[in-house]
Amino acid sequence: MSEKIRRKGILALSGPLIISFWLRSAFGWIDPIFAASLKDSLGNSIGDASLAAIGLTLPFEFLMISCWVGTSNGLTSRLAAAMGAQDHEQVRQLKAAARRIIWVLNAIFLFLALGVASFSESLGLDSIVASQFRIYATIIVAGSSFTSFWSILPDSIVKAHHDTRTTMWAGILSSTLNVFLNAIFTFGLGWGIWGIAFSTVLGRLAGLLYATGRAAAHERDRKKQDACEPSPHNPFPAPVRAILSIALPSGATYVLMALESQIVNFLLARLPNATSQLAAWSIFDRSVRFMAMPLIAASVAMLPLVARRHGEGDIRGIRKEVRLSLLAGLAYAIVFVTPVAFLFGTWVAGKLSGSQATEIAAQRAMEILPLAVFAMVPVLLLRAVFDGLQKPKPGLIVALLRTFLFVSPLVWIGIFWAEKNSSHPTVGAAWGFCLGVSMASAVLGLWLRRQLKETA
Repeated sequence: MSEKIRRKGILALSGPLIISFWLRSAFGWIDPIFAASLKDSLGNSIGDASLAAIGLTLPFEFLMISCWVGTSNGLTSRLAAAMGAQDHEQVRQLKAAARRIIWVLNAIFLFLALGVASFSESLGLDSIVASQFRIYATIIVAGSSFTSFWSILPDSIVKAHHDTRTTMWAGILSSTLNVFLNAIFTFGLGWGIWGIAFSTVLGRLAGLLYATGRAAAHERDRKKQDACEPSPHNPFPAPVRAILSIALPSGATYVLMALESQIVNFLLARLPNATSQLAAWSIFDRSVRFMAMPLIAASVAMLPLVARRHGEGDIRGIRKEVRLSLLAGLAYAIVFVTPVAFLFGTWVAGKLSGSQATEIAAQRAMEILPLAVFAMVPVLLLRAVFDGLQKPKPGLIVALLRTFLFVSPLVWIGIFWAEKNSSHPTVGAAWGFCLGVSMASAVLGLWLRRQLKETA
């Protein structure tokens, strides 16, 4: 194994991913921006209907993201460990198994796309919304399932080689091409919602092709470096199961995070002033997720780092990188998030609010933003460590505890407390969220400490 790979730490691996994740989050507004400008053949605006269609497609996209992230985490963890152990047969098995999994995912989402195309008109939607939804969702689900899912293999290979710059550039290329094609298809050719969806599908090809080329180069180098070294031969009895044993729990944690937000929305929706409270929570929730992007990026980098060092048997190095990542994450929450929240939180709440009630509730909630990000540092970073150790169950168990035992009850208590004390329910929900995530972080930290002792 090359010394260059051994020397890469969590900060070096996280940097490119932080840039990539923040840019992807910002580019997520591309399709809605272009959709808002659409008009029908008579010149009437259909922007609201198009935005509604994109919103209705989000559950399908989130399901795709969960499948993508879960499969990628499982494959990256297994590949990095096999490369760390220099087991070439395991690497070959895992790449072949990943292709079989991807073909199954393609078939599943193609079937979903056919269902959308067949039944979207019978959902009771406004006729224009239903038509836009049928076009946009069918193309996104069918087309992106191929361009997105086939990127799992090269993306996992480059991350297993500790090359996170390729992931960054693949994301930048995809987003840039999407903007370029959106402008051509929407304004130049007048293809409407069809062009917006098709540009998203084609845009992801740029990242796929770039990552595929870089992955092939890394694999050629690996085979040359290891050609003269003895290789262990410990083939997986069931390589597909080996990937899925990490992929399924990992993907499920993202589904639980989405469910967590829906539970909060459900609790707020039952209040007399539900509209302003839901809007304020949406502003707070979106802000937390955006500010947590560097932590999510670091967790993605942590997975192959831990897996590779676990394959080498370097438990001491894992402990060192975990401590460094936690300290860096906490410093980020204190040094960066805190001043940003206090300097710009009020401005953001005002710009995104449609009423004074929403603005006031959002401003009070934004004051808690640094604490929310601070609480999320361990739970985001340490779950990836368990996946890298080939032990995904603790992360899933803590995710279940976080959603159903910690966050949801504490959010309910926070809302109840806020109402009794004439405060904003959104603020009570935010405090409940912070406490619930903090408890999940504490449980996961204690569990990891014991796991590393047992592994050593």
